[in-house]
Amino acid sequence: MPPGPFIDWFPLWLSLRVAAISTAIALVVGLGLAWILANRTFRAKEVLDAAITLPLVLPPTVLGYYLLVLLGRASPIGHLYEWLFGGPLVFTWQAAVVASLFHSTPLLVKSARAAFESVDRSYERAARNLGATELRLFWRVTLPTIRWGVAYGVVLTTARALGEIGAVIVVSSNVAGSTLTLPLLVYQRDSQIGGQVTTSVYAAATELAVLSIAVLLVMTLFGSRRKEAR
Repeated sequence: MPPGPFIDWFPLWLSLRVAAISTAIALVVGLGLAWILANRTFRAKEVLDAAITLPLVLPPTVLGYYLLVLLGRASPIGHLYEWLFGGPLVFTWQAAVVASLFHSTPLLVKSARAAFESVDRSYERAARNLGATELRLFWRVTLPTIRWGVAYGVVLTTARALGEIGAVIVVSSNVAGSTLTLPLLVYQRDSQIGGQVTTSVYAAATELAVLSIAVLLVMTLFGSRRKEAR
């Protein structure tokens, strides 16, 4: 077995960082999209719903390819990012955040939309009759009612972001000490050593297993709370 440290802390830290940032962005964007899909009727509604769902059915590497084209140095977005921050977006850990965001946000949108559609509209009508603005209505009535459904979606989104590999490796590569997350570490080392288990692979796989078990426990907790709230 090749020598090396038992635990490489950087991939764990980077995985948690990417998952936290992408989930935070997904929460803001996903809640807005879910609210629109649940409460508004317009001609392109089904098209929007299909576009949001598309990353769930696309093969991850295909999604990564489209993101590479969209975010590459030759694209307008890539040009703008490089002008603002002085470097390209692709093949950085920030690109991993974008890839995780696109692949995990649909899960939050689906969960939050179902929660929005389950809200008793009589509470909202009563709040409007009492003079509540739409913003106050959302924060004081709607959001507390759906909090467990949203929390469940957040956990699903975090789990997907932690385990994402296909789209991430296309747009951010797997550079040690820069863009190497836990799933990419297992993939990279397994490819290099032909399936032989080393301490670093074992440690990374163990860390992912512990994170997965923690996510499952939290999902179970929020799932039971969501059922009790109905």
